[in-house]
Amino acid sequence: MSDIVGPPPAEKTFGGLTGEGWLRIIAPMIIGILALAGWEIAVRVKEVPTYILPGPILIAQTLVRDWSSLAVSLGITLQITFAALIAAAVLGLLIAILFAQSRIIELSLFPYAVILQVTPIVAIAPLIIIWVDDVRLVLLICAWIVAFFPILSNTTLGLNSADHNLLDLFRLYRASRWQVLWRLRLPSSMPYFLAGLRIAGGLSLIGAIVAEFVAGTGGRASGLAYRILEAGYQLQIPRMFAALVLVSATGIAIFLALSLLSHLLLRSWHESALKRDKS
Repeated sequence: MSDIVGPPPAEKTFGGLTGEGWLRIIAPMIIGILALAGWEIAVRVKEVPTYILPGPILIAQTLVRDWSSLAVSLGITLQITFAALIAAAVLGLLIAILFAQSRIIELSLFPYAVILQVTPIVAIAPLIIIWVDDVRLVLLICAWIVAFFPILSNTTLGLNSADHNLLDLFRLYRASRWQVLWRLRLPSSMPYFLAGLRIAGGLSLIGAIVAEFVAGTGGRASGLAYRILEAGYQLQIPRMFAALVLVSATGIAIFLALSLLSHLLLRSWHESALKRDKS
């Protein structure tokens, strides 16, 4: 008589997370705390001047003290970042759909998108500044250029990666081109589009910061890049590090938010999200 093997026991969870889930959170936190503690101890023991390398505690104090001005600059940078990301997402998706509908158009225009991507933004920005009078529009265009290609490339790949057997089935039932696009190609490309969106989120922030550096915007209505330059010119290095912390924290927050959006949209049907839930 053979033994009957039942289903494996469910993994215990605590607070809705498995042991591996908590490990993914706790392990990086421990490494980060140790790194910050070592940094603080090193600058105190070596008596490093604050205008060369401030410690984490001083940076945190500066961030709290100068929050009012830094928050205004953060808001301006975020406006440019999100506007560029939305424009990149909309135009990237529409042009990718156009590429999927016509192979000739894709072969004709895609190389120019590659050229736009591989050309350094610092080389294009001075020309855009000359051609466009509005500084905000200059920053938006520069950030959009950086964020556009990952969405276009990934979405185009996703639209062209629809299951050929399903495509043949749609043709067998004489589905229209619109029905094939709406019911097959777009759902198949959703994971690719969301992956490109996660990449473009960070790139749009980088593009906005780099554009602010090149444009040299100043005054109260200026972004974080100008605050970094201003602090460097005045040798206010703790303030410079505080602005850098805000930039890094913003990039992490954008990536986490877009990752959460991707998970919520894919968790009920796509294999990548389903496997993550089961692991």
